[in-house]
Amino acid sequence: MITSHPGPRLGRGDDESIVVTAPAYVLTVDGSRAVLQAHDDDAARLELTLLAAVSRRDLPDESLVPAPGAGPIGVHTARQERDGIVVEVELPTAAWRRKTLHIEARADAVHLWVEVEGEGWITDVVLGGGAVLGGNGSCGELRSPIAHAGVFVPAASEPVAVVRPASTGAVLGVLGDALPGRLHGVFSPPPLAFAFSPSPAPASATEAPDGAWIGAAILGPVDELTFTRALYEPLDGGWWLRLTYEGHTRVTGSWRSPVLRLHPAGSVWEVLEDLRSSTRGTTATPVALGEGPIQHGVPAWWLSPIFCGWGSQCAEAARLVTGAAASSASSGVVGDDLAVTTVRGAPDLARQDRYDAWLDRLGAAGIVPGTIVLDDRWQAEYGACTVDAEKWPDLRGWIRARHARGQRVLLWFKAWDPGGIPARECVLAPDGTPVSVDPSNPHYLARLERIVTELLSPEGLDADGFKVDFTQRAPSGTSLRSAGDARPGGGVWGMAALHEMLRTLHDAARRAKPDALVVTHALDPRFADVTDMVRLNDVLERDVAGAVVPVVDQLRFRARVAQAALPGQPINTDQWPMPNLTQWRSYVAEQWQIGVPALYYVESMDRSDEVLEEADLALVADTWRRYGERKAP
Repeated sequence: MITSHPGPRLGRGDDESIVVTAPAYVLTVDGSRAVLQAHDDDAARLELTLLAAVSRRDLPDESLVPAPGAGPIGVHTARQERDGIVVEVELPTAAWRRKTLHIEARADAVHLWVEVEGEGWITDVVLGGGAVLGGNGSCGELRSPIAHAGVFVPAASEPVAVVRPASTGAVLGVLGDALPGRLHGVFSPPPLAFAFSPSPAPASATEAPDGAWIGAAILGPVDELTFTRALYEPLDGGWWLRLTYEGHTRVTGSWRSPVLRLHPAGSVWEVLEDLRSSTRGTTATPVALGEGPIQHGVPAWWLSPIFCGWGSQCAEAARLVTGAAASSASSGVVGDDLAVTTVRGAPDLARQDRYDAWLDRLGAAGIVPGTIVLDDRWQAEYGACTVDAEKWPDLRGWIRARHARGQRVLLWFKAWDPGGIPARECVLAPDGTPVSVDPSNPHYLARLERIVTELLSPEGLDADGFKVDFTQRAPSGTSLRSAGDARPGGGVWGMAALHEMLRTLHDAARRAKPDALVVTHALDPRFADVTDMVRLNDVLERDVAGAVVPVVDQLRFRARVAQAALPGQPINTDQWPMPNLTQWRSYVAEQWQIGVPALYYVESMDRSDEVLEEADLALVADTWRRYGERKAP
């Protein structure tokens, strides 16, 4: 890639099309379409229909255009500006007083965005297409032509496919879970960038080959990212990008969408690195960490091997379930139902006596974690984070005893959960039911600060930080209502709402304890100021053909995404769920080379019911020793 070069040049084609020539690409804009083509590889090509839509709660945005092929879409203008050449396309619509599609050809990339003037609450924004009211009966949806064959998606999802066919949709966002159609919440949010390749998806589910790519990154300050999802939506040879705002962002006067940054790249890793450099300065400065900001160094204990009890909780729950099933032939708990039942029962086993027993067995095998994660569910109420005194009769004393042994304790934090939070501080359904906590409500944010202070301060529980989970359970729905909906610009929603919640938690944690550690699975670079350590999160299972994807391959890929998007951030390698003991052993042998080793299992596996032998614990001890030798100065 050429990174030092003069600005782009404006010219005209034989057909009077607008032609912008830059060192890395050529952009051609004709009456209805823009084509971006890389200089150094003619195959790298992206086509865009010159349309955009910004729909309102009360009125869909339908552009008034001629019949396809009958003339230009809208009125085109082109001019030279300081940052490059700007092409503007005026798109008449009944939804807004004015709608303009902007294309800015810079030296290294093309920036695309839509701007509207008027009044209304935004539901969806579409770039590269939209609904039209055209001549000769050509009404309906128009998309951009698919001129690419493969699409890179940095969100772990199932079926596992990091590069998928251009005809397959993809989602980046803060919504998802384990239900069909929603298995894309492992990172929330993932890096907000797709990439398009002329080559089809490779046979390997976790391979993203170097070559000709065109990156498509979503730019903008994090507090302006008030959408919940960015969707690549192909259909019948066409595609567009849709951002879901869900009616919680208000236009009063003028409003512009996030920028879609399009640029040639030699690899998907270049695309993620470009996203990081292009979004630098769009988040707040991290709260000081001891002697300096977080990027200047981390406390040594952050890098200590981790024991998290969740896998052992699930394994013991599985034994209890299978034992009950064996004694009752009518239980019907088999196959996938067993895994679901196990996960539901595991929170009941987040108990002081269980954790002591697991840690004692590890200690006897010479395995002493530097950090212990108390997982789901040490709390009596998820949202209020009150301690379940039946499970943890003296949690403060337990933490103090672990500190005396040189160990630190993280508390599992379930994001968004309204349990124990007054309804007035929550996002509400139309019937008044609390759906989630409300980061646009200052009273909730103040409550969250108090909760964090009580959990981490020496005068409170004196814990050492948080493993933040379930960030993919953001509130979603046009009919939901938040405190922010009464503000002139609307509520804090989507990505911005998650960042506001994490910012409040992170800042309060640092005030309570200067070296507090906050672990998240938010990998977009704009979340670097609220993420001290990246979790690789839950392991998935199968590819599009139904074949099992090795655990090591999945998590090695995720670690590389984290390294490209958030370089220098420690990586919590995670370890759940493991399909069987063989794959667990393979991953244990690899973890110490990926990031901070994390151990979830002590006695048996939850999915296969295989028992860990002494040799298995010896493998853990050996890899932890190797890790310690490697990170030692």
